[in-house]
Amino acid sequence: MPIEQTIAQNLQLHPASVKATIALLDEGQTVPFLARYRKEVTGGLDEDQLRQVAATVERLRALEGRRAAVLATIEEQGKLTEELRSQLLEAQTLAAVEDLYQPYRPKRRTRAGIARERGLQPLADLILEQPRTRTDPAAWAGPHVSDRVPTVEDAWAGARDVVAETVSDDPEVRGPVRERASRWGMIGSARVPDAEDPRRVYETYYEFEARADRLRPYQVLALNRGEAEKVLRVSLEVAERDWRAVVERRYRPDSASPLATMLADAIEDGVHRLLLPAIERDVRRALTENAEEHAIGVFAANLRSLLSQPPVSGHTVLGIDPGFRTGCKVAVVDPTGKVLETATIYPHAPQKRAQEAQASLVRLIRRHGVSLLAIGNGTASRETEQLAAEVIRAVEGVKYVMVSEAGASVYSASPEARAEMPDLDVTLRGAVSIARRLQDPLAELVKIDPKSIGVGMYQHDVDQKRLEEALSAEVETVVNRVGVDVNTASAALLERVAGIGPKLSQAIVAHRDAQGAFLERRQLLKVAGLGPKAYQQAAGFLRIRDGKNPLDAGGIHPESYEVAQKVLARAGVTVQAPLAERQEALERLVAEASPASLASELGVGLPTLSDILEQLARPGRDPRADLPAPVLRSDVLSMEDLRPGMRLAGTVRNVVDFGAFVDIGVKQDGLLHRSQMPPGTDLGVGDVIQVSVLTVDPDRGRIGLGWEG
Repeated sequence: MPIEQTIAQNLQLHPASVKATIALLDEGQTVPFLARYRKEVTGGLDEDQLRQVAATVERLRALEGRRAAVLATIEEQGKLTEELRSQLLEAQTLAAVEDLYQPYRPKRRTRAGIARERGLQPLADLILEQPRTRTDPAAWAGPHVSDRVPTVEDAWAGARDVVAETVSDDPEVRGPVRERASRWGMIGSARVPDAEDPRRVYETYYEFEARADRLRPYQVLALNRGEAEKVLRVSLEVAERDWRAVVERRYRPDSASPLATMLADAIEDGVHRLLLPAIERDVRRALTENAEEHAIGVFAANLRSLLSQPPVSGHTVLGIDPGFRTGCKVAVVDPTGKVLETATIYPHAPQKRAQEAQASLVRLIRRHGVSLLAIGNGTASRETEQLAAEVIRAVEGVKYVMVSEAGASVYSASPEARAEMPDLDVTLRGAVSIARRLQDPLAELVKIDPKSIGVGMYQHDVDQKRLEEALSAEVETVVNRVGVDVNTASAALLERVAGIGPKLSQAIVAHRDAQGAFLERRQLLKVAGLGPKAYQQAAGFLRIRDGKNPLDAGGIHPESYEVAQKVLARAGVTVQAPLAERQEALERLVAEASPASLASELGVGLPTLSDILEQLARPGRDPRADLPAPVLRSDVLSMEDLRPGMRLAGTVRNVVDFGAFVDIGVKQDGLLHRSQMPPGTDLGVGDVIQVSVLTVDPDRGRIGLGWEG
């Protein structure tokens, strides 16, 4: 079956769309570009579908490469039969290919290999044949006794080793036993005697057992971590009924044969010494891969939600990076993110200069017209939040927001931060980053390694390469969906634009610094190294505000400018017309002529025309504007203030398998358990929701929340 049909069948997509997508990807086209500007060719596949196609193509091509290598290796051995060739060509998974290859795989010196070297394969073949005869087994073994095989029993022992390996390597045994173990095998764990677990992190798993197919992904990763830390011993138990029937369908001892006991003994040895340990490795590897895939998916979805949080524009913001001994670092930034002033205050222990700190904050707020405080949620955040509430009482019209400071310290010490703020101490850069995160989360967070942002579970336990690829894809998706102002964006933001990358982003910034602001998109072609292909991929996602051509400020691709001008001419307005006038004219046009007929008239696809009409009516619109703004607070609560039944507004900080952690304005996030949510509820990081307090446990720092909508 052609690869596009296989993918279309697996992903339930149209084969023509898949075939066209594969061809475009092979040409080097980027996923964001295809999703936005090649809808007619791809059949309107969205970014997630396009990435699924790309990943499946890579997997299937890897499978084909492995299949070809296995075929070549077995053929070199002179053991490739037509039946085996056919089985390998029909294998649909890498596991199936490896099962077929197992008997022919070059092995280190095993007991069976040594026995074969000593000429005992014929005896093993006899055991497998189960001949019905009265021949004394010693007569068969006698000719094989030699200096290397001292006794008859040694000969039969070696032959049994060969049979044991044959049974274990048989693909018609391995596959079915693995399948049964994956469904009905029991995963168990126990605490390693005398293992140190002072915080009893793994207490749930000290005596644990669950069916393999019912393990939750987070349980798999927890078991793996506990085992890696030598706190837990984890095992897979496969019931005898789940392997014996499979084995004896292929290798059944014949009671009429004098070698029946030999085969039975070899089966027991092969199953317990070779087969089941291999099956346990396979099953646990598969469980781990699935759990990692799930964890990476959760992390990626949370990251997308976090990056998609709406910007809080038009505010001068005072950012505070809380601390005890070294003080709280403070930075004031204007609405464009420019640093206006920095300071260090010492309101908490050991200095306890609270009045002085409060006076300093009030002075900064009044001097620069600060309207929002952004407070990092790390160490000393609860105490700093209390200070902010007291300051706000003294200055009317100011509110505060708690901001995740995850990764701020990593960014502050990075070469990019040093280049961006060379005159600031590394500790003060963190306060600047916290303030800017409130103003535009995407523009600031894109500078930080996504793994350091902290919106997932077990991110350090999963495959780091796959995690990085998934998170990079999410960053790329959000950046290109929002669009980037080419005249103000940092190199870190520009490099996430389709077709750009690190080198070109640096070149764009260098060109901008040397030549001044870009006045039109075509000037990008003058950037060193940015050729027509990169321009085609990137141009539609780069914005130029107040440039020569108003179309450069929106998401219409330059290749469609001619069509856009025709649409405007058909509507009787120009691109320079006031927005309200343009919108009114476009509404009349759509009312007079259906989009389908207009597309036919203009010789353009309907999806492209629909996008052009949307952009002409709402040029450069930020899709994040539709999302709820962060919760602005003017007073602070403590856990002692909470009472069961209280209703509060909260911001989702993290989404995990068993629920969501919600910031309700106290130091500790509350847990909204999955059981408290209505069926089908799909929360994202940054969502603002109404919750009620169910339980409060100050000693353990735990808050249970209920759903209010």
